[in-house]
Amino acid sequence: MSDAAKPWDAALVRQWLESRFDAAKLDQAAADRRGYDAQDDYDKAAAEEWVCRTLKADLCVNDQAALAARVKQLIAQDEYRMTGIYDDVRFERNVRGTLRKIAKMTKSNSGFDNRLRYQ
Repeated sequence: MSDAAKPWDAALVRQWLESRFDAAKLDQAAADRRGYDAQDDYDKAAAEEWVCRTLKADLCVNDQAALAARVKQLIAQDEYRMTGIYDDVRFERNVRGTLRKIAKMTKSNSGFDNRLRYQ
């Protein structure tokens, strides 16, 4: 059962990043309306929004190896700047988690076709 490797589809990756960016914005708004109890959810959505905004504006999306290198570089970054979050440590942990998820997806070149709001 040898499956031929799929070619890198930059347009699909951009669509995925855009849909995750939009979903993160909606999740932030929903968490904001729920108030204090949803601060974790807000920070998680803000982290995903930050990652998607950072990557979708970058030209590295055009090449699988370049995207993998950029994600690795972002994971190694010491801190991530964003205003309006509740807990910096939680936000940074969620950013790194989202980046690790994208790194796995990039390495296997799979998962970018799943554009459902809740993943």
